[in-house]
Formats: sequence, C-alpha cells, structure tokens
Amino acid sequence: MLPFTREEFLAVFVSYNESIWPVQVVAYLAGIFAVVLLCQPGAATDRLVSTILAVFWIWTGIVYHGLFFSKISKAAYLFGALFVAQGLCLVIVGALQGRLSFGFRRSLREWVGVAFVAYAAVAYPMIGALTGHAVIELPMFGVTPCPVTIFTFGLLLLATKPIPRFVFVVPFVWSLVGGSAAVFLSIPQDWLLLVSGLISIPLILVSESNALSTRAT
Repeated sequence: MLPFTREEFLAVFVSYNESIWPVQVVAYLAGIFAVVLLCQPGAATDRLVSTILAVFWIWTGIVYHGLFFSKISKAAYLFGALFVAQGLCLVIVGALQGRLSFGFRRSLREWVGVAFVAYAAVAYPMIGALTGHAVIELPMFGVTPCPVTIFTFGLLLLATKPIPRFVFVVPFVWSLVGGSAAVFLSIPQDWLLLVSGLISIPLILVSESNALSTRAT
C-alpha cells in the first residue's frame, strides 16, 4: 500500500513542473544534443553523452526526489541518494574514465535502444496526454525518474564497450520501484519502465558474451 494517493502523486508533478519551468525545455534540448552526438562517435562524444546522462540523474535525485517527492513520501530521500549516486557513477565511469562508448550497429540490441530513447522522449508524455493527464501533470523527459531511467537503458543498449555491471543496479531497481506506478497508480506509460530492465540487461549481457566469444575464436 502506497503512503499517498494518485491525486497527491500527480499534484507533485504539477508543483514541480510549474516551479522548474523552463528547465524541461533545456532537458529536451540536452537529450536531442546527446542523440545527435551518437552520430559522431569518438571519445569526446562519449564523455559528453555520459555527462548529460549524469546531469539528468543528479538533477532528478536532488530536485525532484529531494525537494518535491519527499513532501508525500520520506522514501524519496533514499531514492534521491540513489539517483545522485548513479549520476556520480556515470560521471566517474563515463565522463572521467571513458569506459562508456556509444554508437549504432544495426543489431536487435541497438534497435531496442533507439526505441527506448524515442519512447522516453516522445511516446512517454504522449501516452500520458492521450490517457487524460493534463500537460502540467506529466513526468517530463530528463527531469523526472521514469523517463530518465528508460532513456538511460536506451543509451546503455547503444553502448559499444562492455558496461561495468554496477552501472545497471540503480536503473534496474528504479525500473521496478517506479514501474509499480503502472499498477498501483494507473500510470500506463510506466508499463514499459516496469520491464525495461528485464529487457535491456539480458540483451546487453548476451551481446557482450557473443562479442567476447567472437574475439576468442
């Protein structure tokens, strides 16, 4: 049983979206920039994409969870800490160490990644609007947990190097926690979130294993 109602949950998004405007526009522009960068692979590009992704996680952890969602759920402080930790992980692994590399190689894994990116940025808010949510109530791309998590899995599916396993932990946990909104709060766009980790992680592990086997032979 959740400690808040659906109405209280949606009211958080109304307050949040009104308070941070026009950060939502900046987040969309940053997301578009990250996608454009994928067409120009290189070390600098990989670090920029990782940085953009890290900023999404850190912003969402501090501002959404820490300052807004915490008003209706004290668990938000724990979630916020996990989101900030994920952001710092992406800074260290991707932006500083250069261990994350992105590109498109036309395999099933990459096509699913493209679909997740498009879903997070376009389909997620569209489904919300079509199912009766006012725009001001919508969890927006880049600044709220569920679209950020789906977008992250999309980019990880587009990674061209083996991904350190700990990078998956927080996104997977949130896919289950946040995805529960599809069930308990009737947020239909979160159904994909609920299964995003279960789809992404096996695809990544299998493709990495196949690539390792190919190199060994």
